[in-house]
Amino acid sequence: MDHTYQTESFKSGLIAPAGQVVQSRFMNRTYGWMVFGLLLTAIMSIVIASSESAIQFIFANQWLLYGVLITELVVVFGLSAAHKRLSATTATLGFLFYSVLNGVTFSVIFLAYQLGSIGQIFLLAAGMFGGLAIYGSVTKRSLSGVGTFMSMGLFGIIILSIVNFFTKSDSLNFGIGIAAIVIFSGLTAYDTQRIRLMASEYSGSDSDDEKKGAIFGALALYLDFINLFLSLLRIFGRRRN
Repeated sequence: MDHTYQTESFKSGLIAPAGQVVQSRFMNRTYGWMVFGLLLTAIMSIVIASSESAIQFIFANQWLLYGVLITELVVVFGLSAAHKRLSATTATLGFLFYSVLNGVTFSVIFLAYQLGSIGQIFLLAAGMFGGLAIYGSVTKRSLSGVGTFMSMGLFGIIILSIVNFFTKSDSLNFGIGIAAIVIFSGLTAYDTQRIRLMASEYSGSDSDDEKKGAIFGALALYLDFINLFLSLLRIFGRRRN
C-alpha cells in the first residue's frame, strides 16, 4: 500500500458514499471468511481431539505432525508470494486448506491444557482482538510505523523460539510469550487499518479481485487472532496434570 495514499486518506477523513458501500461490503466479506476459517480450525481440532484412535495415530507418527507444520508454512508463504497471480478460487481453497491443517496441530492443545482454561483464554483473545480491531478501524493516525516495528519484532521472536527449542528455558519461553502478545496486538490494529484502506482499491474493480483481496485480508486477521490466542495460552493457560 502506498504510504502517500494512506496519508492523504487520513488528512481528508472522508470517504464517498459509494466508497463506504464498497468498504463495508469488503470488510464484512473479510471478517466472514476469517470467522469461517476459525470455525473450520476449531471443528477439525475438536473432532481429532475427541478421537482416541486419531490421537494415538498422531503421537505414534510424530513425523506426520511435523509434516503438517511444514505444509502450513509452505501454504502461507506460497499464498503470500503468489497472491497477484492466484485466482480468487485458488486463494480461497488455499485459505480453507490452511485452516483445516491448523485444526490438526491445534488438536494437541486440548490434550495439553484444561478445557475450561482454553475457553477462558479464547474469550480473552476475542475481547482483545475486537478492541484492537475497533481501534484500528476508527483511529485517524497512520499505523504503518507500528506495523513495520511489529513485523521486525516478529522475526525476533521467531529466532528466539528456535533458540528456545534447544535450550528449553522457562524464563525465555515466558519472555517470548509476553513479547508475542504485544507484537500480535499491534499487528491486529495495523492489519485492520491496512485492510480498511485496501477496500478503496476495489471500487469499480473486478469482483474476482475483490473476493481475492477479502481472502488475503481474512488470512492476515486469522493469523493475528490465532497467534494472539496461542501467546495468551502460553502465559495464562492452565495445563493438565
